[in-house]
Amino acid sequence: MEPPSKRPLIGVVGPCGSGKSTLIAGLEQHGYVCRHIAQEHSYVPSMWQVIAKPDILIYLHASYPVSTARRRLDWQPKDYEEQLRRLAHARTHAQIVIDTDNLTPKQVLQTALNALNEFFA
Repeated sequence: MEPPSKRPLIGVVGPCGSGKSTLIAGLEQHGYVCRHIAQEHSYVPSMWQVIAKPDILIYLHASYPVSTARRRLDWQPKDYEEQLRRLAHARTHAQIVIDTDNLTPKQVLQTALNALNEFFA
């Protein structure tokens, strides 16, 4: 199913290495209008609402070991935990939450497309 003619804004948040950029590229190829919201870098818990004002919010989760391996980050667990703290408000309000740890990028995209199709059915 195609998204409705008035394209909703899809916001995507998650910790570094969760697959936000890859998901956004895939969703845009399917006609969605997306915005990467760098909530993980903001001290303002509701920044995602104030700046982006998405119609639908997707939260991508990735565990500490997966995030650091995907991005080759030289983080300590406390750095990852700080990102999760900054993302807590967005995760609570996300309409779609996807744990990307054991999914390929194609599977993450398909999971998001299926969930979005539910909104537009």
